[in-house]
Amino acid sequence: MQHITAGNNQIRNLLLTISYDGSTYHGWQIQQNALAVQEVFQKALENIIKTPYELKGCSRTDSGVHANMYCISLQTDHTITEQRLMCALNRFLPMNIAVLDCTEMPLDFHARYSCKSKEYIYKIWNKQVRNPFLDGYAYHYRYDLDVDMLNTAAQAYIGRHDYTSFCTLDNRRAGDLTRNVMNFSVIRDGDMVIMRVEADGFLYNMVRIMVGTLLRVAQGKIPPDGILDIINAKNRAYAGPTAPACGLYLNKVNY
Repeated sequence: MQHITAGNNQIRNLLLTISYDGSTYHGWQIQQNALAVQEVFQKALENIIKTPYELKGCSRTDSGVHANMYCISLQTDHTITEQRLMCALNRFLPMNIAVLDCTEMPLDFHARYSCKSKEYIYKIWNKQVRNPFLDGYAYHYRYDLDVDMLNTAAQAYIGRHDYTSFCTLDNRRAGDLTRNVMNFSVIRDGDMVIMRVEADGFLYNMVRIMVGTLLRVAQGKIPPDGILDIINAKNRAYAGPTAPACGLYLNKVNY
């Protein structure tokens, strides 16, 4: 990817919406020693656009995490129509990545910084016997889950808080760990339990730690009214484990 400069053609800013199965990828962002969605997407794009371009994703995603909706802003001076670009990309992309939409946006639009909120869902197959067709696409949890109790407990997540207790710290700069969680729900659809959370932003592993903490509540290891105390502790050791990546989906990006 190269920085673009104004040439003979006007610079355009395109919003590309994609969906991908993250099972075989190490997240969105290009990695030095592992295959990421961005690397595969750029290789497909470079079969179509031979001139310099700039590509920005709406967020990082963890290894093994899926996306029902992932947004990319592409700046290019190429004159290809939105529909033709979408069709051409789907021709060159593997079957586990699909472009759903392509729309021209103002030049100041940014897939990440223009985002108002994101929604993640976490899928739990809640039955004694595993479902082989959900391997890699939902977390198998064989013990009974009281969905109403968990939904009530999860309401403590809502609001603007410092989520240090729900963040895995790595070598990236920590910065401000305050986020505004707008909604959190736990529902059952047959044997599938779905946890849904919307926030203005998410920390590294935040949703998976939220889920792991609720599973500790289900096990009686954390009291149902204990989540706010964990938030206020600002200490990762107080929260539950990080739930497996396979159940997590970036579900919606709101602009």
